[in-house]
Amino acid sequence: MVSPSGLALGNWESIFGRPWDKETVRSFAADTTMTNKRVVLSTTGSHEEARKIAQTLVDKQLAACVNIVPGVESVYRWQGKTSSATEWLLVMKTTESAFPALREALKSLHSYQVPECLAVAVDDGYAAYLDWMGEAVKA
Repeated sequence: MVSPSGLALGNWESIFGRPWDKETVRSFAADTTMTNKRVVLSTTGSHEEARKIAQTLVDKQLAACVNIVPGVESVYRWQGKTSSATEWLLVMKTTESAFPALREALKSLHSYQVPECLAVAVDDGYAAYLDWMGEAVKA
């Protein structure tokens, strides 16, 4: 039998005391901490645009908080060319259920033809902060 990482079991069985079958893998997955919170990343071309997007998303309760990080240098490929730009990074805190509406609002507010919008799952965090996020976001 082979472990989820592709290693031959050998010592793994003796360490964990059971074989790596589908049920074992499911039970490990069920034991991991997971929240319904998301951190969403995007960039803008100006501070004014970043502030407008942040204010709107928080006012509409689609994000609990939006950090605006100035002076991010981005190197990217666009329309067949490598380019670079100074941008403002938005770090948005939201929930899984609010993310679709946040994504649509971001698209409509953003000046870029294809705005960055990447949602990263939050596995764990300070419980009081996670609770506050849930209270601040309505979806």
